[in-house]
Amino acid sequence: MPLTNLSCKNAKPGEKALKLADSGGLFLQVMPNGAKYWRLKYRFLGKEKLLALGVYPDVPLEEAREKRNHAKKLLAEGKDPGEVRKQEKLVAKVAHENTFENIAREWHESKKALWVPSHADRIIRRLEKDVFPKLGFRPVSEITAPELLAVVRQIENREANDLAKRVLQNCGQVFRYAIATGRCEGNP
Repeated sequence: MPLTNLSCKNAKPGEKALKLADSGGLFLQVMPNGAKYWRLKYRFLGKEKLLALGVYPDVPLEEAREKRNHAKKLLAEGKDPGEVRKQEKLVAKVAHENTFENIAREWHESKKALWVPSHADRIIRRLEKDVFPKLGFRPVSEITAPELLAVVRQIENREANDLAKRVLQNCGQVFRYAIATGRCEGNP
């Protein structure tokens, strides 16, 4: 018999972990400490596997069923939902680590020893003031030429044309560094 919101809410912990089955391999696991976890039991290539779908009540019954249906769709396509989730996490982690700001700071550190300290400070301040607030959080491989041009135009609007040119040069160096380290395909 499928679960209801009321049965999920009223599930009480016991001495051992308790499983309340819904349907299609979905169940609510009630731990002895009172924590409630959504799990999906499935088979892939003949092996039984378990997929975590969230914590109740943060993930309500309907959302857990939607996640189950999505996992079942992946299985129907011949994909392991657990492996798909790992790949998505890896892609998100790489995108987070390869933000423009992170790569620019890495590039700056690699070049800092070659520069006079005052020059190195000017470059990083320039990037922190004008570029990082607009593009720093973006993955470097997703930044487009119009976005970079918009940043440069804002500097030019302050009538700091020489600074705009220098910022553009520094950004170009960061992009070339990202290309050389395999984290970007092109320099916008």
